[in-house]
Amino acid sequence: MTETLHIVGGGMAGAEAAWQAARMGRPVVIHEMRPRVGTFAHRTGNLAEMVCSNSLRSDDDERNAVGLLHWEMRQAGGLIMEMADRHKLPAGGALAVDRDGFSEAVTERLRAHPLVEVVDEEVAALPEAGHWIVATGPLTGSRLAESIAAETGRDSLAFFDAIAPIVHADSVDMSVAWRQSRYDKGETEEERTAYVNCPMDRERYEAFIDALLVAEKAEFHEGETAGYFDGCLPIEVMAERGRETLRFGPMKPVGLTNPHDPQRKAYAVVQLRRDNALGTLLNIVGFQTKMKYGAQKAVFSMIPGLENAVFARLGGIHRNTFINSPTLLDAQMRLRSRPNVRFAGQITGVEGYVESAAMGLLAGRMAAAEMAGGALPPVPATTAMGALVHHITGGAEAKTFQPMNVNFGLFPPVEAKGGRRGRKDRYLAYTERAKADWSAWLEGMRAAA
Repeated sequence: MTETLHIVGGGMAGAEAAWQAARMGRPVVIHEMRPRVGTFAHRTGNLAEMVCSNSLRSDDDERNAVGLLHWEMRQAGGLIMEMADRHKLPAGGALAVDRDGFSEAVTERLRAHPLVEVVDEEVAALPEAGHWIVATGPLTGSRLAESIAAETGRDSLAFFDAIAPIVHADSVDMSVAWRQSRYDKGETEEERTAYVNCPMDRERYEAFIDALLVAEKAEFHEGETAGYFDGCLPIEVMAERGRETLRFGPMKPVGLTNPHDPQRKAYAVVQLRRDNALGTLLNIVGFQTKMKYGAQKAVFSMIPGLENAVFARLGGIHRNTFINSPTLLDAQMRLRSRPNVRFAGQITGVEGYVESAAMGLLAGRMAAAEMAGGALPPVPATTAMGALVHHITGGAEAKTFQPMNVNFGLFPPVEAKGGRRGRKDRYLAYTERAKADWSAWLEGMRAAA
């Protein structure tokens, strides 16, 4: 009788792990607590539902680490990337998707697979036997989190993650705002006009910062402390770090020209990005927030063009837990104290949808190979996938371990061709080496199969 792989969690990592294992011939059961047990952030019971943003970030696979990760996942037949490409929205050089169409397509594909079963149930404790992958993500159920903490003997690490608000596109005043991607980036007119831009002069910007600093914020429960992930900081926290911080972050005014007043440069710009295929919803880019709902409406109405904005969803903040992977996981992503259990996704300490799905891809393949009596060859650390898995399974400093996006700082150093020293040349050298090594690794796996 063929053994079954059980996966806890049907987010990005769980969905990708199930797809990869099923493609390798292993029966898979996905245990997803939604919609039976809901969360504050999710709206549906679909697999791979996107809640924080609808963007998978840069798709540049030549000089960007996350774009390279996209490329590697595509080469490996990744379901997440296939569905993202099918449901892509114009977003300049980024890969943004229609979040509903995307998650519905992932769910349909997995439910239709003859080797995949999706069970709507909550797993409340780490299993004693069988082959399991825990891919529960940042909103791991409290009972399972307690079981993990009891098994590891360590307090769960945590930081706080925030989501950005979404507005109805027809409520934006386009006599003030305009459509343009930064530096007119994109191959088509639709891509070059993928963002809606709301300009601020210095006076409006200073007033906006003042309002952010005094706005009523969500409070934490007793005993909780806020250690934010730098890639998803609430805008109020950024403002507290300095009045100019937002102007050099999500509100930077560079690469944009206001057609309503071409000669006047904005002091700061708020950007909104399409959030669905119809273009009826817009996500306020980089505006994750912990402000209370009433404060959000008051402060965001100060943004030129959003004075009468209608919100489809306001921002929010939630606790995001992850394990100290460098001390707890082996090189095959197995829990050292209970090797029948693997971990994948954000709970391992990678940050971002793409990174989570990538670790699901590897965990699914690793589990399937082990169940077939073999082992997945080590992933080259020179690849984006390998750099991430090496980081979380021993490369990171355990005492200071925090969630990490993929970046070239995780890769072994490389010299640019001809000894050139520019950053872009080095990044190109990283991606060229990674692509060659990833292609060779995949070919080795195919030959072994």
